[in-house]
Amino acid sequence: MPYVNIRIAGSLTREQKTKIAEEITDTLERVAQKPKPYTYISFDEIPHENWAIGGNLLVKKE
Repeated sequence: MPYVNIRIAGSLTREQKTKIAEEITDTLERVAQKPKPYTYISFDEIPHENWAIGGNLLVKKE
């Protein structure tokens, strides 16, 4: 059973999450022969002020 956890700075729309989940699920089925009903995906949306790269907090894109 594949479990994929996606952590992303900022937020995604429901439509974006749906498309990402579909594509990752399709890829796991095609490449790894994992059945779609057994693929679990979770999204962790991290506020920009809680994510730093190289010692600098990310800047929220407007």
